[in-house]
Amino acid sequence: MSLRVKAVPSLALCLVLVGCGSSSEDEIRQWMVNERNQARPKVTPIPEPKQFVPEPYLNVTAVEPFSNQKLTQALKRDSAQTVSNAALVAPELARRKEPLEAFPLDTMVMVGSIVKGGQPVALVKVDNLLYQVKLGNYLGPNYGRVMKINETEVTLREIVQDAVGEWIERAATLSLQERSK
Repeated sequence: MSLRVKAVPSLALCLVLVGCGSSSEDEIRQWMVNERNQARPKVTPIPEPKQFVPEPYLNVTAVEPFSNQKLTQALKRDSAQTVSNAALVAPELARRKEPLEAFPLDTMVMVGSIVKGGQPVALVKVDNLLYQVKLGNYLGPNYGRVMKINETEVTLREIVQDAVGEWIERAATLSLQERSK
């Protein structure tokens, strides 16, 4: 008898769950159909393209931008600049290179200066070798000519190319370096 008493409540519970299961499943299916029918994508139409209106060329009397005449003018202007630039660098190309022109300036260290024969002389160290540099000597790869020497620095005039490719002069200095311990 105790087995029957335990089986009746569990059987009743199963019947309740089975009865609830099918109706809630139908409700869920119906809800999904309703939601699917209501959810429609909203696409905005693409606007019409703008009408292209060609503009007439009004500078008929001017030089055409792609003509041979325009190209000739540009080449003449460039060659005139090249001649003026070449005049700046031509003497440097014609002379014999000095030994210290093979080293970049950032590898050189000024370690002192002396006066020799009434002329200032800078002592420059490169690759653990000491060189005496006088006015007019050349240092570095940019045609750096020594213009001034004093106790604390050597002033150079370099010839370099700018962003456009023209040769220009610029100043550079090599300063005295204190010995670190």
